[in-house]
Amino acid sequence: MVIVMDTDTIVAALRSPAGASAELLRRARRGDMTLAASVSLFMEYEAVCCRPEHAQAADLKPSDVSIYLDGLAHLMTPVDVHFLWRPQLRDPADELVLEAAINASAQALLTFNVKHFASAATRFGLSVTQPGPFLRSLT
Repeated sequence: MVIVMDTDTIVAALRSPAGASAELLRRARRGDMTLAASVSLFMEYEAVCCRPEHAQAADLKPSDVSIYLDGLAHLMTPVDVHFLWRPQLRDPADELVLEAAINASAQALLTFNVKHFASAATRFGLSVTQPGPFLRSLT
């Protein structure tokens, strides 16, 4: 199963190691699923995770955030973006996530902003859900 995680879920995994987003990363590390991201989406992950407020909230040093991002990069399957499907969404930043999911032929796009993606995802037959419900659906 291939999934694409929105940046908010990647930040949630950084800030809350006991949460659903972090558990999904652990499952990906075990090989239970494949995480996919384009280079531009991963660069967004990096830019947002490196914001001082996230490290502070997680009680991490910048070097710890770098280790997290290195591990995350190791888990990711790279996605080549062949077609730009823009514009599909109101928020241009969300387009990176949708493009990665479409090009990866993902079964699910995980986000805390389901409403932002719902109409566009339907057009592409893509499931959009939050990490918690998605995790519960796996058991």
